[in-house]
Amino acid sequence: MGTPSASVQGRVKESVESGSGVQRDVLRCGVVGVGRMGQHHARKYAQLAGVELVGVVDESEERRLDAAERHGCEAFESEAALIEAGVDAVSIAVPTTYHLKCAMPLLEAGVACLIEKPLANDVAEAQRLRDLAVKTGAVLMVGHIERFNPAVRALDRAARDESGAGGVQMLKPRFLEVHRVSPMTFRSVDVSVVMDMMIHDLDVVLWMMGGVEPVEVQASGIPVLTEHEDVCNARLTFDLPYGKCVANITCSRLAMKTERKIRIIGEQAYVSIDYAKKSGVLIRRTANQIQMDEIREALRKGTDLSDLDYSDLLAIEQLEIDDADQLELEITTFLEAVRSGTKPQIDAEAGFAAVRTAQRIMESARADWGGVER
Repeated sequence: MGTPSASVQGRVKESVESGSGVQRDVLRCGVVGVGRMGQHHARKYAQLAGVELVGVVDESEERRLDAAERHGCEAFESEAALIEAGVDAVSIAVPTTYHLKCAMPLLEAGVACLIEKPLANDVAEAQRLRDLAVKTGAVLMVGHIERFNPAVRALDRAARDESGAGGVQMLKPRFLEVHRVSPMTFRSVDVSVVMDMMIHDLDVVLWMMGGVEPVEVQASGIPVLTEHEDVCNARLTFDLPYGKCVANITCSRLAMKTERKIRIIGEQAYVSIDYAKKSGVLIRRTANQIQMDEIREALRKGTDLSDLDYSDLLAIEQLEIDDADQLELEITTFLEAVRSGTKPQIDAEAGFAAVRTAQRIMESARADWGGVER
């Protein structure tokens, strides 16, 4: 791979030891892997103010030259060459199997990395990346893009109190129902649907749990077209300070339609979000307490309420959804952490927890069907 020059090593060492982030007007950035997702990262870096896209790396000469010409940057054959050119931050958008190989030289050089989800191929590789980021002090963020879905962000805003504190954990979730299904695209067929699709929801659910991992995992999944789970249902049980919470997550890449929804029943509210439509509703307990007390009293007295329309009794809030670009928000959030030297919104610990939970789900599912490749 080669070794970074003394000047590059010195610059990186100074930045890491200062803990103050990268202090420069223009951040020098790069992208490793300019396939389906990486090309969008390259485009964003080329367009953002205060950012210079230094270059792209890809094993395909045709892809890297095409991306370099399109965005006016250099095309490199390796991460070592990109490091030598001098970069502050890099997106890694290669297949998950290569995350560790591509990220290690960058993190060792102190270069901040935004690694597309999931963090790594398995728990062991995820732990190596997490430990390396801690050792070098390099910023490491995981690209779980659903955290930046306008509906999810709107829910987090709506759940905050008047001081701006709290967030979605304040809803005290007790039960979550998640569906993420779509027709087969024949992409990412080298991994389980758990690592390909469900990983999005695992990150969101773990975030809603305040980062706490489940105490119990039950799963059922089967391979149909590929050698891995194409359909999987997982039931996760969490022990939280206020009691238990159960998350029921279903993912399939063999459905006849696309659906991405999450429903949250909490002590303080009911929430329904459609990720695809970027819409959502929130029904607060406090806003409906009087009506609910009146209905309970009427039921106790045996009053006939069959003519009532239940939906008319509720104070339903439509979440205030903006039209912000999710990928742009993800990248700008990453770059803010690089500039400030602070912990990124989805750090290595969060990425590691998602991978470990995914692996537990796959192990549970395979205990049922044997995990025998077809």
